[in-house]
Amino acid sequence: MEFIDKARRVAELAQEKNAENVVLLHVTELCSYTDAIVICHGRSTRQVQTIIQHIRTEMKQAGEQPFASEGELEGMWALIDFGDVLVHVFFESMRPYYDLEGIYPDAPQIDITSTAAQV
Repeated sequence: MEFIDKARRVAELAQEKNAENVVLLHVTELCSYTDAIVICHGRSTRQVQTIIQHIRTEMKQAGEQPFASEGELEGMWALIDFGDVLVHVFFESMRPYYDLEGIYPDAPQIDITSTAAQV
């Protein structure tokens, strides 16, 4: 699965569990450790856990195993690393504190509903 398709699928899965403000950044040209970053948040720690569990389960069924994950038990900030796609799910109040979107202000956002990256 190409990284853009994988990232879009992850974003869709997050939305299935009512993740809020889902952002998909294309960072291939801006960092060396991944190609896309999916960022979203939940309104409760339980929702963060549910979003992460859903993504993990559905991506595993699609044959995509994460290299690593962390933070799921606490539910404040959870991360899944699929190599070419990183997924960050925050508890709502934690997202502005870490401001991951601010780290890559020049990163093009990928439209979740389209087949072409917006630049």
